[in-house]
Amino acid sequence: MPGTISILILTYNRAEDLLSLLQSLALQEQKATVLEEILILNNASTDDYHEVEQYIEKAKELKIRYIRSFENLGVARGRNRLMSEAKGDLLFTIDDDMEFPQRDALLRISKLFDQPFFASNNTAVLTLKVIYFSNKEVQRTVFPHKKYDKYSHKEQFLTLYFAGGANVMKKEILEKTGLFPTNFFYGMEEYDLCYRILDNGYTIGYDGSVTIEHKESPHGRQANHKKLHMQWVNKSKVAWRYLPFVYFVSTAFLWSIQYLMHAPTHPGLYFKSWMEILKIPFKEKRTVINAAALAYLKRVEARLWY
Repeated sequence: MPGTISILILTYNRAEDLLSLLQSLALQEQKATVLEEILILNNASTDDYHEVEQYIEKAKELKIRYIRSFENLGVARGRNRLMSEAKGDLLFTIDDDMEFPQRDALLRISKLFDQPFFASNNTAVLTLKVIYFSNKEVQRTVFPHKKYDKYSHKEQFLTLYFAGGANVMKKEILEKTGLFPTNFFYGMEEYDLCYRILDNGYTIGYDGSVTIEHKESPHGRQANHKKLHMQWVNKSKVAWRYLPFVYFVSTAFLWSIQYLMHAPTHPGLYFKSWMEILKIPFKEKRTVINAAALAYLKRVEARLWY
């Protein structure tokens, strides 16, 4: 049976992009049937949302609840708040600088988990197809498999992880897995939740029948040494928590090379990162995923070394 959808939007870009997204949602067909609500968390943004707030007042059919946070909760805590308050059967997380080229996107999303491939594999989370708004090419940085050339032509497949800003999830799984880790301000929180999802017997997939256009530049965002630091430390925490020890070592080492390649002028943070990583075994609880989940990761050709 099709599920009702809670759309979760965490704001951290421009207010005009969020307004465009809401206008795009207003054009969706049969939204009254499948849309439970739209939850927007203004995550202490400094942009002017006056025009957005005016639009929300008028667009009653979108069932929008607009929440203001005067503290920047980060990505993980911000999305946790939205997920905790959502009422729909399906939680559809979308970045605020995206739009829908398809008028029936929500209707399609409501039926995705009923498709035989995902139903037979007990799939709990799906990444949707993301293309650049400017040139309509696939955004490889959010494609949910590292072997892009092998998997890009497939309409559906199973994988290790989901894209944080373009995914739909069964709400019911959160009762077993819990939410995103609250000590991750930015980066790799999806991986942490993914391992818990797999450990509970579910799978994670991709479906290319629903397309979302992303206004991020095709040239990507500038590598930021602080973000690289958080990604490196957090990915190492995830590897320690859920994977065999060898993957913790390889992740920490290979991400250190990644940092040096992209942020060579910030050696102080490089050494600070290593200090944090060396403390992980003494501070983080370790619960390696079960044998079935590890076998699944090898079957879907997941990249585990870093």
